[in-house]
Amino acid sequence: MTETDKIIERLMALHPKKMDLSLGRIERLLDEVGNPHDRLPPVIHVAGTNGKGSTIAFMRAILEAMGKRVHVYISPHLSRFNERFRLAGELVSDERLNETMERLERINDGKQITFFELTTVVAFDLFTQVEADVVLLETGLGGRLDSTNVVKQPFGTVITPISIDHVQFLGDTIEKIAFEKAGIMKKGAKAVFSRQMHDALGVLEQRAMELGINPFIGGQDFDGYGENGRFVYQDTDGLEDLPLPALRGHHQLSNAATAIAALRHFGLNPSSEALAEGMRAVTWPARFSPLKGELNQYLPPDSELWLDGGHNVDGAQVLAQGLGDLNEKSSRPLTLVLGMLANKDIRGYLAAFDGLAHRIITVPVPGDDLATNAGSTPESLAQTAGELGFNATPTQNIVDALKEVSRDGPQRVVICGSLYLAGDVLLQNKTPPQ
Repeated sequence: MTETDKIIERLMALHPKKMDLSLGRIERLLDEVGNPHDRLPPVIHVAGTNGKGSTIAFMRAILEAMGKRVHVYISPHLSRFNERFRLAGELVSDERLNETMERLERINDGKQITFFELTTVVAFDLFTQVEADVVLLETGLGGRLDSTNVVKQPFGTVITPISIDHVQFLGDTIEKIAFEKAGIMKKGAKAVFSRQMHDALGVLEQRAMELGINPFIGGQDFDGYGENGRFVYQDTDGLEDLPLPALRGHHQLSNAATAIAALRHFGLNPSSEALAEGMRAVTWPARFSPLKGELNQYLPPDSELWLDGGHNVDGAQVLAQGLGDLNEKSSRPLTLVLGMLANKDIRGYLAAFDGLAHRIITVPVPGDDLATNAGSTPESLAQTAGELGFNATPTQNIVDALKEVSRDGPQRVVICGSLYLAGDVLLQNKTPPQ
């Protein structure tokens, strides 16, 4: 166990026994440490169900191509806790991270606080230690009562596509969830919305109107699409002809368009050259990503190994669309290596791959404290997949799953269903943190 792991273990023990979404605990600790969130560079605050991380990755790539120093706070991490905090373009060092966490632990003095609340204070404190031009801030859960929403006056807000997820905290309808996400908007701060379902857009527009904001909306004020092997971005100010993004899938064109729209609408004015370099340079692991490295040794030669951390129905549909497009260019049998948390819509996720996947191998999600609940064990996952007509086999770990896959000869293999699983896979694959 590393020193960082030991500190994290202590901090997690401070979590209240009953989880409630509120800002009281984080506001108390922020006040005790001198309110670092009031001393940040301009903040672009991002909420949404899908595409938050990718949109932030695009904005960071473009801003850095402009020569800007960018702080980033995201969650969860994949393989290493440091991934949550990027200071002026670089992942935070172990030394700086550990010192900051231990100092805040002492100031907190054993009082109850959620782990995400505490790590958000860590992020704000870190961001005051190093100079930067912009902060890209991702919500953890929802928006209105999310710990990141203590920022009183963001430079701008971005809301990516909203769908059903985290219903136990955010509500069981699109309208209720959109209301929570809309809570990051602030009077006087410009807002950009990705393309949204009609029910979500109505809620977002209503809140924007109440705040006196004229939002910049995907599908109305801006758009992005592929054409002749290029990415075309278009808004009310004109058109940009750009290289296709380094991130795969049709949905990434929408995420790229939202990122460009935000930077232009907020007045940061990226040049055509910076936009093009951002499209080429962007990275965001475990999002329909080819996986090279150690784990390929367990597959037959000429197999393909892919990794995707999407875990809800929309994420599954996006992955299925990308795999369908890939299959049109290069057809080969598809096997999913699937691990999912018990609180996800497993049947809805699997339905996206009907007629596409010829086999499903199920695995546990490492560190899943919900694993005793029906639905997340490999056996129950395989049973659910079987009931939906898939040829499904349970296994107990990734290596066994890949060995099971290898019985069928060369094929396309996608490990999917959980960001936590994706993080463990990257560790086993010895993929360095990005």
